[in-house]
Amino acid sequence: MTTTNTGTGTGSWITRPETPADLAAIREVNLAAFPTALEADLVEALRADPAAWLPGMSWVAQRPGGPVAGFALFTRCHVDGAPALALGPCAVLPEAQRHGAGSAAIRAGLEAARRQGENLVLVLGHATYYPRFGFVPASRHGIRAPFEVEDPYMMALVFDGARPVPSGTIRYPAAFGV
Repeated sequence: MTTTNTGTGTGSWITRPETPADLAAIREVNLAAFPTALEADLVEALRADPAAWLPGMSWVAQRPGGPVAGFALFTRCHVDGAPALALGPCAVLPEAQRHGAGSAAIRAGLEAARRQGENLVLVLGHATYYPRFGFVPASRHGIRAPFEVEDPYMMALVFDGARPVPSGTIRYPAAFGV
C-alpha cells in the first residue's frame, strides 16, 4: 500500500492492489463511471481469464478511511507473440473525478509493472490524458491495434528503451472481443 500525493492540491490517495473485499466496490466504480455495464463486465471476464489476469495488477485508490474511488487494471496482452500489458479499464467515481484518484491508481500500477520487470504497457484512450504518464503513440514503436483507430489514441509506454521493444499487432485477451 502506498500513499500518493497527487500534487494537485486535492490531497493524498492510498493506492494498493485489489483484495477480494474490493470486488463489489470495483464493479460499482465501473458502473458509476461508464454509461453501460460493458466495462464492469469486462473487468470480471478478465479476472476469470488466467491467461490475462495478473495477480497484483488491479489497483485501487481511496482516501484514507474512504471507499474505493479509483481503479486501474493491467492485464496480459501480446505484440506479435511478445508479452506486454494492456491498461484498462480505468474508472473513477464521478464525485472523485478530476481529483487525482485515477492518476494515483494508474501511477501505482505502472510502478508495480516496472518492479515486476515488465517493459511495455499499451492503452487505447484519451490522447491528452495518458501522455502525462509517459505514453506516446504506439506507432512510434511500430505497434498497431488489431482494429482501426486514429494514431494519437493507441499509445505505448516503454520503461527501458535499452531493452528490445516488440513491434507488430496487439493481441488482446479474448474478453476484449477483438
